[in-house]
This record gives sequence, C-alpha cells and structure tokens, in this order.
Amino acid sequence: MHDLKRFHTFSIPVNAFAVEEITTLPQLLACYQKTKVLEKPFLFIGEGSDVLFTENFSGTVAINRMLGKKHYEDDDYHYLTIAGGENWHQFVKWCVQQGIGGLENLALIPGCVGSAPIQNIGAYGVEVKDFLKEVKVLDLDTQNISTLTNDECQFGYRESIFKHALKDRHIIIEVTFKLPKKWQPQVTYGELAILPIELRTPQGIFDKVCEIRANKLPDPRIEGNAGSFFKNPIVDQDIFSVLEKQYPQMPHYPQTDGTVKLAAGWLIDQCQLKGYQIGGAKVHPKQALVLVNVGNATADDVVALARYVREKVLAKFGVALEPEVRFIGNNGEIDASSLIS
Repeated sequence: MHDLKRFHTFSIPVNAFAVEEITTLPQLLACYQKTKVLEKPFLFIGEGSDVLFTENFSGTVAINRMLGKKHYEDDDYHYLTIAGGENWHQFVKWCVQQGIGGLENLALIPGCVGSAPIQNIGAYGVEVKDFLKEVKVLDLDTQNISTLTNDECQFGYRESIFKHALKDRHIIIEVTFKLPKKWQPQVTYGELAILPIELRTPQGIFDKVCEIRANKLPDPRIEGNAGSFFKNPIVDQDIFSVLEKQYPQMPHYPQTDGTVKLAAGWLIDQCQLKGYQIGGAKVHPKQALVLVNVGNATADDVVALARYVREKVLAKFGVALEPEVRFIGNNGEIDASSLIS
C-alpha cells in the first residue's frame, strides 16, 4: 500500500494499492492498462485539491504531472493551450505577467488546469467556461483523443459533462483558452466592487483576489482542506421570496433562468457554526464554507462534520447543501450528497 497523504490537500491518512506520477501520455496509457490487467480501480487526479478520500483506495491513483504551454494570437484574441498538469494559480499568474487579462478573478484557486473544466471553477463573478475555447480529451479504453468545444462540455454551475457522461475513463489532457485583447474588468462581486479605478487592471485585480483569498482561506499546507466544501445552493424564486422576508440581508445572486443563488458560507455562518469541531475536523473560524483538518482528522470526522453542517442549515433555512468536494471511496467516486444526508 502507498500513502496518499501528500497527494491530496485534506491530508487525511489514507492509502492506495499503487500511486504513479504521470508525465507523458504513453506512461498514462501503460499505467491504465496495467491496472485493468490487475482488475483494480483507476483514479486520475491533479493536485488532489477537490477530493476527500473516505477510505483506503483499492486501486491505482495516477497523479497528473503533464506540463506544457502554447500561445498564439490573432488581431482580437490570445489563444493559450495548456497541459492538464500545469498548476492553475501559476498559469493565471503567468497570464497576468504576460499582460493577458481575463482569468485574474480566478487567482489562487488550488488545483491543476486539467481539473478546472470538470468543476467549471469560478470566483468573483467569473467562471472558467467564460474563457474556455475547447478541451482535448483522451478516452482511456479506446485510446482515442477528441476535442470538445465549449458548448459540448455542457457547463453549468460547478458542473460539466466530465462529471457525468465522460466521467471516469475520459482524461482531460489539454485546455485551450480564448482571451480577448479588448479586456474588460469584472469587478461587480464582493470586495472587488470597491476597488479603486486605477487598480482595475489584470495585475491589480489579481493582487486583490490573492489578498482576499489569503486572508479568508486557510493554507492547505498548514491546515488540510479542499477549499469550498459546499456548493452555493440555487433555489427557485418562490423559495427565495419566503427566505428574503425572514432574512432581508441574505446575500443572493439572481440567475438568468429566474432562480436565485444563495451564499452557502453565509447560511452556515448564520447557524453559528464557525469553529465548530468534530474530532479533528473543524469549520474554519474565518470562512464557514471551508472544513479543515486541524492535524489529526479522519475521513469519518470530515464526513460527520459535513453531515452536521448540512442538517443545521436544512433545519434553519429549509435549504439542502450539496458538497462541492468529490468523495472517493474504496473503488472510486461515491455520491457525496447521499453520504451526508
């Protein structure tokens, strides 16, 4: 058995049958075929920043270490083709340093470039789908490589085709971004709305987002965590109207389809759960949306805490929170919502 602790940011002490760090496509295919021969489950991850291993994994965990950047441009756009194993934050930082704007709102989000489309990561009014042109995907079983357009990725709020129809055997190997040269700042969300005009540049927004996230979010190298543990719930207008009468100060974000997105962190905070702890798992004292490993948490501790938080929010607001973090069991991904219900 191989220790997985350093390969996922929750730093839970769990093991896998085998671990292999992947730097090339031939190595990836060979690793997958070997796992199939052994009739073991196979899991491909980036930096492990969006997963919780709920128990030991009985198969092979392959770690994406495939690197590379390509840049071309036309009169109107920059096109960036980035290998899936590149660190997301370092890629965003590189863009800003090159004078290429668009992704700065997504600074300091942990993980790899190849993981970003799976979750359709987002922050401060921007989602990765807003600037994604296409994704190159490998089918592990057929060894075919295909390219999906933005529309074909079926993006939604923290959703994509990679969490459904293309789950498990399809691997994102490259992502191409299309970033406009006529850059426009996105500063309508949170503390960015009061950013001085002179700082509304890609570098200024990048610096501010890094400052905000560093102040609010724990460093996983110090306290194990997977970032935002729960999705921001989306409710229909009727439910929101009832809640708004009870809680007129409730943060909310109207959606184009008439639904309303609520702030999960605010809901948890209203239940006075900041700092609440079960075993070695704690609701972060500064950001209620983050569950942290204070140093000795087990997976059971984290699951129990997530279940408790969900129950309290459901009892107070009638809103059921769903995990944003992927739960990985003995043989692969499991239904996180069912486990904490």
